[in-house]
Amino acid sequence: MSNPAGFHVTKPGFFTLLQDGGRRGVMHMGLTTSGAMDRHAWAWANHLLGNAFGTPALEITFGGMELTCELSTQIVVTGAEVKFTVNGKPKPLWSTVRVTSGDAVALSTPRSGVRCYLAVLGGFIVNTALGNSCATVLREGTGGLHQNGQPLSENDFLPCRPALTLVLNRKIPSQWIPDYHEPLTLNVIPCAQVERFSDAALMAFFNNIYTLSPQADRMGARLTGPALEAADRQLISEGTSLGAIQVPADGQPIILLNDRQTIGGYPKLGAVTPRSLDALAQRPPGTQLRFRKTSLQEARQEERQFLAFFRTAG
Repeated sequence: MSNPAGFHVTKPGFFTLLQDGGRRGVMHMGLTTSGAMDRHAWAWANHLLGNAFGTPALEITFGGMELTCELSTQIVVTGAEVKFTVNGKPKPLWSTVRVTSGDAVALSTPRSGVRCYLAVLGGFIVNTALGNSCATVLREGTGGLHQNGQPLSENDFLPCRPALTLVLNRKIPSQWIPDYHEPLTLNVIPCAQVERFSDAALMAFFNNIYTLSPQADRMGARLTGPALEAADRQLISEGTSLGAIQVPADGQPIILLNDRQTIGGYPKLGAVTPRSLDALAQRPPGTQLRFRKTSLQEARQEERQFLAFFRTAG
């Protein structure tokens, strides 16, 4: 009997999730959008293989994952700078790599960055549910390999499509590979309740350094730095958006991320743009960062260019 087509998880790593482009049209049900934290790295992993935009890939936080291949196919690893080996031999990141049945794939802990993404030719075969998505949300118990919101475990099996035509060997142009060591400045669109913050508070926010707290996770990035005063601390709860910067009673900003709660009642100073969130997703606790004002028009144009490029992948 032939081996099944796919990958066996021999070592799941610290925290490995199946993620796609996110769950849409479900926030009214109290469910978050989720999806890949670093869409730049996730989208490139699929693009190099000719996969459609939105194809599920593995989001591997802090590395340490090992897989056994049970088919002949191609994979790509992008994002955090890990040591990527096949049968102990180093392989390049941000490039297509051929693997065959019996191969052992291993990813080390990162030298820089936090999350790496592993995509396979044709994508992993996983069930979708709410929002036509497999995005894994531990808190809600939704998505993932077993549709229960759990990260991958040892001995899990990731099915793939066998006998697909291989793509030409591809690699990303070097200018598109981010440097996760460079100083981090996040673009912010002032919006929401920005008028509730004084000029002095806004000046402090945009002219000082903040530090990423160890409490940062997929729900939100908690920051430490100059406390910000707002006219009213408690508001009527309203829907939240990706990247929204809310300021609770202690005055320390929180950037709401992919697994955020769907409603919130703290004043929101503005929103970090999606492309800046990609960079934030690759920074470990203790990272220092600054904020820069940008316009809604500039952010929209940046997002349109991103989607126009990757949605024509193939």
